[in-house]
Amino acid sequence: MKKIVIGALIASSLCGSVSVFAATNGEGQVNFTGEILDSACEVVNNLSNPLNVNLGKVSKTAFSGIGSTADTTQFAIQLKNCPETVSTAAITFGGTPDTDNNNVLALTAGTGVAAGVGIQLLDSSQQPLSLYTASQPYTLQSGTATNNLEFAARYIQTQSTISAGPANAVSTFTVVYN
Repeated sequence: MKKIVIGALIASSLCGSVSVFAATNGEGQVNFTGEILDSACEVVNNLSNPLNVNLGKVSKTAFSGIGSTADTTQFAIQLKNCPETVSTAAITFGGTPDTDNNNVLALTAGTGVAAGVGIQLLDSSQQPLSLYTASQPYTLQSGTATNNLEFAARYIQTQSTISAGPANAVSTFTVVYN
């Protein structure tokens, strides 16, 4: 009986030392899960590719300091023919970040381009979206229904001084299925 108890104590102490060893070496595990879809939703946007969003002409006096914004312009990314196995989708916007605020788009470089502002993207609840971060999930209808994923964009002051000129930017987007 003593041999069994001593054997059990030795075995349990060995197990304990293994897990202590693993923890002190910073080891861990990552489990990846996912699914390969038969097809994805079709981006339609009324057959306009690329989607053009006109932010209008804004006076530099409309801004009051770093972080101040102009009026928002609404736009939608339209998805259609979504498979039945997909119930939600989020959008991740990409592009060149502004050097003073890497959460917003930088203006396209060139001669005479405006300075001191970037373009901020917002979700349907008017919350700012950071570049390369997925938006809130939008519920999708499958089949031929058109899903309008609503967003907005606006100019945001990123420097203490603003200069006038063309204020354009380009963003890519990725649909992330949940």
